[in-house]
Amino acid sequence: MSKALQEMTEKSRTEFWNDSCSVSELADAISYGATGGTSNPVIVGQVLKKELETWRPQIVKLIEENPAADEDFIAWKIIETISVNAAKLLKPVYDKNKGRNGRLSIQTNTKFWRDAKAMVEQATYFDSLYPNNNIKLPVTKAGIEAVEELSYLGVSVNATVSFTVPQCIAVAEAVERGLKRREQAGKDISLMSPICTIMVGRLDDWLKVVMGKKGVITDPACLEWAGVAAAKKTYRLYKERGYRTRLLNAAYRNHMHWSQFIGGDMSMTIPYDWQQKFNASDVEVKNRIDDEVDPRIIAELEKKFPDFRRAYSEKGLSPAEFDSFGATRRTLLSFLGSYDELLALIRGIMIADPDAKGE
Repeated sequence: MSKALQEMTEKSRTEFWNDSCSVSELADAISYGATGGTSNPVIVGQVLKKELETWRPQIVKLIEENPAADEDFIAWKIIETISVNAAKLLKPVYDKNKGRNGRLSIQTNTKFWRDAKAMVEQATYFDSLYPNNNIKLPVTKAGIEAVEELSYLGVSVNATVSFTVPQCIAVAEAVERGLKRREQAGKDISLMSPICTIMVGRLDDWLKVVMGKKGVITDPACLEWAGVAAAKKTYRLYKERGYRTRLLNAAYRNHMHWSQFIGGDMSMTIPYDWQQKFNASDVEVKNRIDDEVDPRIIAELEKKFPDFRRAYSEKGLSPAEFDSFGATRRTLLSFLGSYDELLALIRGIMIADPDAKGE
């Protein structure tokens, strides 16, 4: 009996990525159809915690070989190594599909979310590490500027920290501007594969926070559909306009964040534990991408939640407002907090706790 995710990839255009850069998890996911992988500060920290004894000798070696290096330097060298190792597993997929698939995303430093120049500089360096990459950067005001410039430079982006229709449209338009500039300069784009991530579950999360803060009374089931509605509308607009950016769903909270998009010409970046849940579930694998979200649910969300109206309307947010949107702020803080935890882990090895050694 085939696994659900493998069945999805065999029956439809829909692909899935392993939302982890763990080599062991990625290898397993590839065995049942995964065509990509991704990472961010949260994911890298989780990999190191799970596989710390495997990685500790390499961390210690880096510390010893770089006596003046701080924990940031060591952390990024480990991130690079994890990413490059995982990318090697996907290279055959990349070669077979001529660059469309088989990519491992590596994320720029979240600290640069306000600095387009810093994002571009780090992204171009990452682009030199391995060929089958997508470089992740947040959909902030500065991030949109960086997306255009990187697309012009020939770097395949994966725009993230994105939850809304206007953010996804801004990404697609920025990519088009960059690609057109590159084409006009006579430069090749044949191996480029730009991606825009929409974090469906994190929009749901934010509206639940708003509900608690504002004391909003609504059918709680409606809040499980907010991200689905925004992503489906975005997908429809992308296909109607022929954008060369593909949509990637992320941030899973329930099976609809997977099942409602089966059949779409898109990817899903699914955490390893959710892959196991979906594969073991009795949810029927069938085309649902064109199924509309109940208009009564959308009407209720628009009535009770101004932030849903902003997320669902193409003109609901301007790029200048991306940075202050609630889901953006919460996610940036989450990523920055995870990065701090990663640095603390490295620091703990660099400056060993004397009490831990019984000294």
